[in-house]
Amino acid sequence: MSERGRELIQVRGLVKHFPLRGGFWGRTRGVVRAVDDVSFSVRVGETLGLVGESGSGKSTTGRLLLRLLEPTAGEVLFEGRNVCGLSGEELRAIRREMQIVFQDPYGSLNPRMTVGRILLEGLEPRAIPSRSEREEEVRRLLELVGLRASHRDRYPHEFSGGQRQRIGIARALAVNPRFLIADEPVSALDVSIQAQVLNLLLELQRRLGLTVLFIAHDLAVVRHMSDRIAVMYRGKIVELADSQAIYDEPLHPYTRTLLAAIPIPDPDRRMGELARSKENEAGGVGDAANGCVFRDRCPLAADDCADAPPLREVTPGHWAACHYAETPASVCETTPSPGAALGSPAE
Repeated sequence: MSERGRELIQVRGLVKHFPLRGGFWGRTRGVVRAVDDVSFSVRVGETLGLVGESGSGKSTTGRLLLRLLEPTAGEVLFEGRNVCGLSGEELRAIRREMQIVFQDPYGSLNPRMTVGRILLEGLEPRAIPSRSEREEEVRRLLELVGLRASHRDRYPHEFSGGQRQRIGIARALAVNPRFLIADEPVSALDVSIQAQVLNLLLELQRRLGLTVLFIAHDLAVVRHMSDRIAVMYRGKIVELADSQAIYDEPLHPYTRTLLAAIPIPDPDRRMGELARSKENEAGGVGDAANGCVFRDRCPLAADDCADAPPLREVTPGHWAACHYAETPASVCETTPSPGAALGSPAE
């Protein structure tokens, strides 16, 4: 097997439940199943897109991979080593291989520190002995993300949103990671700036050989960035396939819903019933433990959907968690939406 085809990250049965507390004594009344039995892998050098609407659990999944949140159950394997079982220096060492770019390019930067100090702090795990070498590395990082060396003496508030996100990317790259999680890195930016940051990420991946988990809710962005795409809904992965296959032949009704809801610049073209069913936005934290999590919004829902469908390989390399994944999309488009939605766990 080539290096590129080898699995760098393996996620097995990942679970994260948040307790729901209430009453005078703050007793636990239930749980939010933010991530519920999620499994996938990311191959060396590829970009895996993780997409879903707000509340689907995709950002929580990214934080679990880095142990920024402690999982309730499951494993995260980095080159065969279980990240969830590490602590102390072993955990710190493996975190140098895995970094994250956060969604908010301002809130993730310390406003009291100059850009130079932020990047120098990021370089500390590398223990570069010479001050001149550290200063040179700061300059290199700034130029790597399209900024000037003179920017090192400025504070985060002196930059635009796009420039701040470039600083966040430079900080993530300071320890020379091999795996990068991009958690909706352009959703807080102006549309005119988004393409610049996305192209920067693509260029950095090519030059540095990065493996990327790209988290987003914008399907057009995910298609542009990803080799494969995992579609997530209410804490579960409901479809996983190559990017082209997801867009050309989506198998899960929820994926078809997302694709049908993409705005089309044609005022004479109406959205189908499936797109209109997207208006049933998830609005609570209902029990998703039993049955298909999408059944109350699905135009194909039937009695057997009370049994949760497994994520199965419907066609080679194309996985879907649906009893009716083989049903043609044309059937979905003519089937009325069932009405109110189940709740969705918060990210």
